[in-house]
Amino acid sequence: MNKKILIVGGAGFIGHFIAKELLQKGHQVFIYDNFSNYIPPQEGHYPFYLQRRLEDIKTNAELIRGDIRDKEFLTKTIKEIRPEIVINLVAIPLANASNVFFEDAIQINLNGHINLLGAMRAVNSVERFIYTSSSFVYGHFKYDPADENHPTHPIDIYGGTKLSCEILTKSYSERFGVEYTIIRPSAVYGPTDSNRRVSQVFIENAIKGEPLILYNGGQDKVDFTYVSDAAHGFALAALSPKAKNEVFNITAGQGRSAEEFAKILDKLIPGGVKTIIKPTDEKKPIRGSLDIKKAKELLGYEPKYSLEDGLKEYIEYIKLTGLFNHK
Repeated sequence: MNKKILIVGGAGFIGHFIAKELLQKGHQVFIYDNFSNYIPPQEGHYPFYLQRRLEDIKTNAELIRGDIRDKEFLTKTIKEIRPEIVINLVAIPLANASNVFFEDAIQINLNGHINLLGAMRAVNSVERFIYTSSSFVYGHFKYDPADENHPTHPIDIYGGTKLSCEILTKSYSERFGVEYTIIRPSAVYGPTDSNRRVSQVFIENAIKGEPLILYNGGQDKVDFTYVSDAAHGFALAALSPKAKNEVFNITAGQGRSAEEFAKILDKLIPGGVKTIIKPTDEKKPIRGSLDIKKAKELLGYEPKYSLEDGLKEYIEYIKLTGLFNHK
């Protein structure tokens, strides 16, 4: 049965991939987005990538320009659409940016989420609410792989706002009877990313012949997840009856180091890559692999991309954009 789905933040990097998959499945998709970015446009190429995203979805999805901080307009929009499923992807998308722009992080990540919960109270149509959390809620990993029952102890503003919203989502569900699904992604990378995450920076620097900076010798591991795998996990969680009131890690399920990342690029980029070693950033949480057994068993989630396959496809995409002259 086709659903009416509202994706708040749906014109973003991950959001537009989710929208594409849901549209392909025949659902009616509405995108609410303020079309903004926290990275200087000339650095992240946001206008260029935004246009690419919109070309993928604008014909079939309804686009609504709005800010999650504008509760009045958000409520008006939800009353008009009367969605059955609501997906919230809105946040300052980088942990470091949330620490730097502390007040904005509170207003967008946390208060914006509260506005959305309040706006949904204006209708009785919402059957399920999907909240995009983060692996940053775990803080320093106490064991690897970290499953969904791993202790939550965020050590930064980004993780703190994400965990706060998880708690509010569960409380809202208990009080008002709306199903929820909480998703914890990790290190998502791939085409149209404009937020200067490490994967984007590494690939663009490699293509331009500039060095890659490896903190702590590149030994720290994160669970790099190709964006189409993440989007597929979101779609499964939004639509599966087994996702009711559950929390899922949606990742590749394998921690990989920055050193491994650089070695893969060294094979994929003609002429190889240069690296610079710098001391570790002690303010970042120590992470690693995430356990995705629960998503596999309940949702049938199976990531398709290894880091090697994902980087190969991502590099080909960037080369085809013409943004950089390949070495």
